[in-house]
Amino acid sequence: MNITPTDPRYADLVRKAFNKRFIGQPDYICLPGSTAEVIEAVQEAVNSRRRLVARSGGHCLEGFVGDPAVRVIIDMSLMTSVYYDTDKAAFAVEAGVTVGEMYRRLFLGWGVVLPAAEHPGVGVGGHVLGGAFGFLCREYGLAADHLYGVELVTVDAAGKAHSVIATREPDDPNRELWWAHTGGGGGNFGIVTRYWLRSPEVTGSDPYTALPKAPASITTFRITWDWKDFDQTTFTLLVRNFGQWCLENSHPGSAYIQLFNILFLNRRVLGKVEMKGLSTAGDKAETLIDEHLAAVTRGVDIPYTRQIEKSPWLSFALNPFPELFQPGFDQVRAKVKDAFLRRPFTDEQMATAWYYLTTQDYNAFGGLGLATYGGKVNEVPSDATASAQRDAILDTACNVGWGDPGQEADALAWVRAFYRDLYATSGGVPVPNQQTDGAMINHPDADLADPAWNTSGIPWYTLYYKDNYPRLQQVKRNWDPLNIFYHALSIRG
Repeated sequence: MNITPTDPRYADLVRKAFNKRFIGQPDYICLPGSTAEVIEAVQEAVNSRRRLVARSGGHCLEGFVGDPAVRVIIDMSLMTSVYYDTDKAAFAVEAGVTVGEMYRRLFLGWGVVLPAAEHPGVGVGGHVLGGAFGFLCREYGLAADHLYGVELVTVDAAGKAHSVIATREPDDPNRELWWAHTGGGGGNFGIVTRYWLRSPEVTGSDPYTALPKAPASITTFRITWDWKDFDQTTFTLLVRNFGQWCLENSHPGSAYIQLFNILFLNRRVLGKVEMKGLSTAGDKAETLIDEHLAAVTRGVDIPYTRQIEKSPWLSFALNPFPELFQPGFDQVRAKVKDAFLRRPFTDEQMATAWYYLTTQDYNAFGGLGLATYGGKVNEVPSDATASAQRDAILDTACNVGWGDPGQEADALAWVRAFYRDLYATSGGVPVPNQQTDGAMINHPDADLADPAWNTSGIPWYTLYYKDNYPRLQQVKRNWDPLNIFYHALSIRG
């Protein structure tokens, strides 16, 4: 089904992207309903020499799909089956399913969960293969850690589109292709049509135990301070306490792996500093939360509001922290610059953060987010999957959003300068070293490939993939020899 600009559906589909900074104008958008139709669509694009990309939920933060050079978008949103595959003893999830719908189907059908994205509208197709990080990662690891197999449509050296299945079985001749999809990023090897999901320690064929049991309940907490109450000393103490807590509690055996939190250091003009987090610990949740808050606020003698709510898992999963995803959330233009930390911010970095969050030299509405990381994520060796960062304590992001295109220059100037100066001692980027450990490919940032912003001498692919990159290159050469699938940060064969 090819939808051209004369079709009334085209306008809606072309603007499906979350980040409205990037809106393309492809010749047509294809909506396949099966793997066979994906093969047909890919072959048609290859035969006509049109550049093609795949899209699932449309939440890519960069312009990979909205690139003006893209002539064909293959939109996977009609492929939405979720079922238990008895032959593989794993859950099959097609690439067009949203994370929220997957949560709903897995929970109502079998009472299980896959640890994945925070926003229910994210598409499974592009999410899992980038590693997949979310609210439950500290307790259960990354979604990619539970990937058993993948079905992919790719193109061989003769230009023929075909499908292939790869699993993690040691004797699977396609096992390296499975491995590449456990953190190798989207748009590199082909188009994923289906995933199979089963936790690695699981044996047998009981669907009720194939993935982690869903939490019985979620206890959320919201902490809010007035920005006007902070001076640089109290700001620094809050950030230092948060980082120290993460350093002490990021190992797999931590008593706090059932707790996740994000510290939102918003720009002062936005009026608030906030924390939003959750625990799955049931009756023990409030105790964990209280202990966490005591550690993070120690010595920070500033009043704050505290809100704690308890809800069933599915109710939370389908509408988490609604104030973060309110109407209009998907109509913004945005830039996000991600970094993993292995150690907390230094005093110099916290002074940099203070400056960029309080300066009036920029007209920008953004902030710095610090998300707790580690736990079971850090239980997996760095080469066992393509997701190489396995001892981080924090995932951080300098982010900015704007609605009026006229605000773009100031917004980009602020966020780029902020990020550059945070990592000034390592060439403006978080190079893998004792303190920082690169960035997450599911939060792509094309600036990392730009020598104007990355002066470290460390290439972008090392920041994302570290020592796993040569292995990913070999998979690229084997499975996409014509480089049909590419973008600004794609694997180079």
